[in-house]
Amino acid sequence: MPKTGKDDHAKKSELPSTLQRSGRKAQDTFAKTYDSALEEYGDEERAARTAYSALKHTHEKVGDHWEAKEEYGPSDEHAAGGRDSGARTAGGVDANASKQHLYEVAKRLGVEGRSYMTKKELVEAIRKANDAATRRARGD
Repeated sequence: MPKTGKDDHAKKSELPSTLQRSGRKAQDTFAKTYDSALEEYGDEERAARTAYSALKHTHEKVGDHWEAKEEYGPSDEHAAGGRDSGARTAGGVDANASKQHLYEVAKRLGVEGRSYMTKKELVEAIRKANDAATRRARGD
């Protein structure tokens, strides 16, 4: 089902819940990429993967929503290498961001022990905090 409406903006009701709680730019990026990929590939699952990949170049997941990144680029090795790279995804966390940025995100999310974490540990802790925030927002 198309994710964009006649006004060329995302149909909020057609978006995943984390995007429904995100800004218009994130919604439109996902929706337009999804629609284009669906037309190209004819496969909803592949279209969704393609749309998330595009979104992760411009946005990062923080808690239960997506926020614009300061710099354009892949969020992790998986996004950089494409779907067959074999690398694990960071679940929308901008693993390529500075350790200081990751620390600030972890602080916003209330991640305990963040002061003693390595960059890799911060990425994993933020991913887990994001997943928990999304579950709470969905009422799971």
